[in-house]
Amino acid sequence: MLLIGLTGSIATGKSTVSSLLSSPPYNLPIIDADLIARKVVEPGTAGYNAIVSYFGPTTPDLLVPSGPDMPENGPTGKGRPLNRPALGRRVFGDSPEVRKDRARLNSIVHPAVRKEMALGVLKAYVKGYRAVVLDVPLLFESGLDKYCGTVLVVGVKDPKVQMERLRARDPHLSAEDAENRVR
Repeated sequence: MLLIGLTGSIATGKSTVSSLLSSPPYNLPIIDADLIARKVVEPGTAGYNAIVSYFGPTTPDLLVPSGPDMPENGPTGKGRPLNRPALGRRVFGDSPEVRKDRARLNSIVHPAVRKEMALGVLKAYVKGYRAVVLDVPLLFESGLDKYCGTVLVVGVKDPKVQMERLRARDPHLSAEDAENRVR
């Protein structure tokens, strides 16, 4: 089975390329590491519990606030969802403390994502697919490129376009937060 790595920085168009590859005439299955990363930290998962345990005591706004639309124990009773912007502020940047927090978050999330990706590849193989696309923003940094028969890198020539795309996609980000994510 051919594993096709798809990678690139944030807000460069990886989702557009994934959409093209999953549509006719290609119809390739897409294993999206970002979607999996969200799944493995949903309330009730081991990843969620580890993040709340590590970051919760020092990040008061780590969870979505409870209120009329959000019960104290979350909509499923397993806990309130992570407040992703608050967690992002803890892990994106260049200070030694931020790098330490990012490494800790990655040590929680990455193993769970790799396991789910491997299961996805296995399922595609069993279904008879001859190729699958691994959409992984940090493909080279994570070492997953060594499993790919080919790699597609999506880039943006003008950094201003990338920032505009990111701010349009995630309007809650301040200019500084967006800059920290692009770096």
